[in-house]
This record gives sequence, C-alpha cells and structure tokens, in this order.
Amino acid sequence: MSLRLAGLSDPALAGFDQIIDVRAPAEFAEDHLPGAINLPVLDDEERARVGTIYKQVSPFDARKIGAALVAANSARHITGTLMDRGGAWRPLVYCWRGGQRSGSFATILGQIGWRVGRIEGGYKAWRALVVDRVQNGPVASPVVVLDGNTGSAKTAILQRLAARGHQVIDLEGLANHRGSLFGAMPGGQPSQKMFEGRLALAMEGLDPARPVLVEAESSRIGVVNVPKAMWQAICAAPRLQMQVPVEARAAFTAASYGDMVEDPARVAGILDLLAPLHPAERLEDWRAMLARQDWQALSEGLLRHHYDPRYQRHRMRHEDGRGGTVVLETLVDLDAAAGAIEAGLGRLGG
Repeated sequence: MSLRLAGLSDPALAGFDQIIDVRAPAEFAEDHLPGAINLPVLDDEERARVGTIYKQVSPFDARKIGAALVAANSARHITGTLMDRGGAWRPLVYCWRGGQRSGSFATILGQIGWRVGRIEGGYKAWRALVVDRVQNGPVASPVVVLDGNTGSAKTAILQRLAARGHQVIDLEGLANHRGSLFGAMPGGQPSQKMFEGRLALAMEGLDPARPVLVEAESSRIGVVNVPKAMWQAICAAPRLQMQVPVEARAAFTAASYGDMVEDPARVAGILDLLAPLHPAERLEDWRAMLARQDWQALSEGLLRHHYDPRYQRHRMRHEDGRGGTVVLETLVDLDAAAGAIEAGLGRLGG
C-alpha cells in the first residue's frame, strides 16, 4: 500500500501502529517524521560504501552489494526489534524518496504477512510539506507577540497562558534554547530541519479563529533560524510589552539558570566571548562577581549593560504603537504575572 501524504497531520497516519524510518542513522538523527523509529537497512558506513561502488564501479555492483546488506539488516530487525509484533500489526515504512530501501524492507515485511504501508515520495515528500508550511505560510491565526527585556520570564508566562487555554507557539521550546549566549539547554538543539518540522506541526494545529501568542525573538534562536512565514508574522504582529524592573529580572534569571550556577567555568567562557564588546574594567567586575558567585549582581550587570541596550535597538525596529504595556513589579508569583498579561491581552482584543 502506497500512502501519499495530504498534509503534515494526514489522518491516514493514524491508521498505522508504527512509523519506521529505514534510512541510515545520520539521516534519521538530522530529521525524521514525528514518532518514527529508526530501523536502518543500511548503516552510515554501508550507505557510503554502496554509494562509492555506484559511482566508481557500476550501478549493478552497487545494487548487488546493497541488496545483500539490506537483507542481512532486515533479518536482524525482524529477529530483534520486530520479533514480538503480532499478525495484526500495521507498519508504515519510508526512506529518502520512497524507493529501493523502503521498498525492499516493505516487501520482506509483507511476505511475512504484515499489512505494510509505504510513504510515497518518502522523507522528501514530508520535508516538502514542512518547507511549504514554514516558508510560504501563512500563519493561520492572528499572531500576538509577548515582548519584554531579557529575564522578563516570557517563556514561563507563555507556558502558564497555554495551560489557561490560550494558543501558544513556544519557539524557544521547539528550539530547545533560551535565546541568549547563556541559553544552551541539556540535550542540545535540534537540526534546522527538525526545528522546522516541529514548528510546521505547531502551525498546522492552529485554530484560525483564535490568536496565537509567541515570544519576541530575533530571527535566530541559538543555532537555528526562525523560518520566513513565522518571522514575517512576528515582525508584523502587535506587541504586548512587559515592563519589569531590572532587579526583578536579575533575580528571576539567577534563579532560573541553575545549570549555569552549577558550572562557573562555562559562565567564564561566555564572559570571554563578551570581552570585545565591553570595557575591560566591566569584564573584570563581572569576573569578580562570578568568582564570589554573586549571581544576582552578575545577572543585573549583564542585563543592564549587555542585553537591555541590544534589546532596545531590536525593539525600535519593530515597535509600531499598536500594542499595549503591562507593568510587573515582581516575578515572584508567575501565576499572577500570567493573569496580568491575560488582562493585557484582553485589552488588545486577544
């Protein structure tokens, strides 16, 4: 059975018990369909070897070697991962273009008696749908941007608003990054393709009748770029501006970045990266704060002298007077802060 994907959330996908990506591990690691498992019929080294034979010897010899490797690897998967699958199990298989690798594996599984589906066009077809969604858009819902200087707890507040039923796309969550030099998260960031896939699914799931809230971001979050459709929507959207005293933001930042507190050497390395941008005396002050682990003072210094001036320049490029302002004196009670933001959204009509 060949399945042509009609969309990223094609209901036909729900008719299968498991999605199997038979591409090499490196291909799978870069990106894959959500929920897929990797049962490679050629590993990275084997795929490279077959490709070299194809180019340097002949396509016939490459297919012969490839067929032997696919058969051996398929046998290993059947006697291993798939050994406990019953006769009613329905797998959906794909490779890069829905060709030889997935076709060979699907044939073997079909001969066993399983009703196997194969994605027409493979991963390439899925990727085309993703690119169309995140590049061409449009974003189906009206976008409202939650703005505020670094340390304003925007992500934490958005999470609380989502729990209250608001539509939210958490770009930093999708990117697994907090959006600053200190923003790296455990597990690292997804590839650009995987980030775009996550964002495409979030966009496809929007209710067009309701606004969607996103955090004010630059066009780059860590190592990934915000794709065109979302970036254009962010630039054009009204902004709800949070005004929070720097002392409150510094306290929240110091309390939130526990991974940094536990790794002063990592903080020292990041301060070194800031050296070309600040006077030597200021850097020495920051290093002294780090040495005595005065996280409140260090956070406040970085916010005042590094992040706030840069954020202000960024804001001036996007402020058009259509938004509103919410003043928060503290970030101790984030539920209360979320309530204040919710009231501000009501004044915006969101």
